[in-house]
Amino acid sequence: MDLPIEDIIRIVAQEKNLALSNFTVIMLERDRHSEILSILRKLGVRIILIPDGDIAAAVVSCIPNSGVDLLIGAGAGPEATIAATAVKCLGGTMLVKVWRDKKDDSKRMGRLKQAGVDVDKTYNQDELARGSELVFAASGITKGELLDGVRLIPNGAIVNSICMRLPSGTVERSETTLRFKGHPVYDQFYP
Repeated sequence: MDLPIEDIIRIVAQEKNLALSNFTVIMLERDRHSEILSILRKLGVRIILIPDGDIAAAVVSCIPNSGVDLLIGAGAGPEATIAATAVKCLGGTMLVKVWRDKKDDSKRMGRLKQAGVDVDKTYNQDELARGSELVFAASGITKGELLDGVRLIPNGAIVNSICMRLPSGTVERSETTLRFKGHPVYDQFYP
């Protein structure tokens, strides 16, 4: 994490045996990432900018042949912890450090330290998702790189989900068709 972005990209691309022109980085589209984005463009890697969904982005970067090789940039702490569970189930690697920004609330670092966060430490997936028996489950709400979003159909909806477990490493995908008419919960929304 203390390496320059260029080195991180080159190392991961080399480990994946990919040319930079065939290497895909996914990241949140945020002003705070403008410098990183500039570096990525100079390197000539493929870039996927997403408005939200950093958990899904972390997960998809660990799925072989997903077309996404690396998530980079700053997201939120709770999302990092949730994503670490999936990354660990998939046998991936995740490195996370507290993001420091010029626009930070001046008391933020103090609050984090008081909560027990080592603001100078690089955390990995094992430290963020503790334990050897874990489950990660998610359903797509909006279309993304990992899952399709909810698709409304006459009288219902179709929902795509994914579930993964550790220690087995099992990954299950499902498509559920919800029928609104006559359903005790959904019937209230159905004319």
